Amino acid sequence: MKQTWRWFGPHDTVSVDDMLQAGVQGVVTALHHVPTGDVWSVEEIQRRQALVARMADGAPSGLGWDVVESLPVSEDIKKQRGDWKTHIDHYKTSLRHLARCGIEVVCYNFMPVLDWTRTDLGWRLPHGGTCMRFDFIDFAAFDIHILQRPGAAESFPAEIAEAAAERFAAMDAARQRQLADNVVFGLPGAADHMTLADVRAHLQEYRQIDADRLRRHFHDFLEQVAPVAQDVGIRLCCHPDDPPHPLLGLPRIMSTEADYAQLMKAVDLPANGITLCAGSLGARADNDLPGMMRRLGDRVHFLHLRNVRRETGVLFGSFHEAEHLAGDTDMVALIEAALQEEQRRRDAGRADSSIPFRPDHGQDILDDLKRKAQPGYPAIGRLRGLAELRGVVTALEHSAARRAA
Repeated sequence: MKQTWRWFGPHDTVSVDDMLQAGVQGVVTALHHVPTGDVWSVEEIQRRQALVARMADGAPSGLGWDVVESLPVSEDIKKQRGDWKTHIDHYKTSLRHLARCGIEVVCYNFMPVLDWTRTDLGWRLPHGGTCMRFDFIDFAAFDIHILQRPGAAESFPAEIAEAAAERFAAMDAARQRQLADNVVFGLPGAADHMTLADVRAHLQEYRQIDADRLRRHFHDFLEQVAPVAQDVGIRLCCHPDDPPHPLLGLPRIMSTEADYAQLMKAVDLPANGITLCAGSLGARADNDLPGMMRRLGDRVHFLHLRNVRRETGVLFGSFHEAEHLAGDTDMVALIEAALQEEQRRRDAGRADSSIPFRPDHGQDILDDLKRKAQPGYPAIGRLRGLAELRGVVTALEHSAARRAA
């Protein structure tokens, strides 16, 4: 399992030097400054590779750009409106350019309008650190009373809608603005940021797009881009919905194991694969992460190893980002399943036997609280997570080696 680290580029407060000192083996990054739908040029890709390859003093870092996260899919493609065909052509061109530069893994998602969604970006934990959190009542307050989406109140359980009304009534104007900003924060590091007016306009355009239609649009996209990826040696890996549940009346089509099985069947190419995000999928109580790794592992091209703590006993509700080994997902069992998949690949002679993973997200602890990095991506919190995950991997590999001997 190759240990990687997400980096948001030259403006990231967590530097290449920091990554190197954390002991990572590869970098996950993207051209966040390029507007969604535009072509990623060879020159821009190589410029980012050059930044990854050097420490602050100019010395070689020994690191390379291993995984793209993300090459974003435009709303025009998802809705099949406007410039969607041109955007698909640009996507295919970008894949060819990435392959020319030696990059083989591309993560993306097909979430409509909102990317990952949280109501708190710095929720205080008992130990004094902070983490990201999704509060179902706060989200209902946003949807019903701030966004004022038609029909929003009826889309929540009655007790949640009632609690949201009380919660909203207690919010001052500053808290309302903060909640709205948190919910529409958007793709980490992206060039595009939405206003409430933008969200309302997108929701209006999605009124005629249900889950079946969005899935058809997704398959149309994959039927065009996956063969290109296959031809040039790129492994595409779709990230799940985050959280894995319908929001704002929008369809969500990548939330369960069945969704992923349908994805792979629709375009049955090895290049059409999965980003198995333990945190996103783990927010839903009926997702069995170790089992998904065992059953779908042949197409898992990238792993996000993070944990969440679900705060209620229902299928979906409030949750927060937990320590990497302390949430509701059995991380040891998940890593063991990943190592078993790697062994199967080695036995089959596959060139992609080592699955890249990263310590996705992390709690802000110690100096993270002053650094103010990208929400969810602290230096020390992720270093702690990586150290814990690295320890699990080492222990399991050691045990397997002893059994084989």
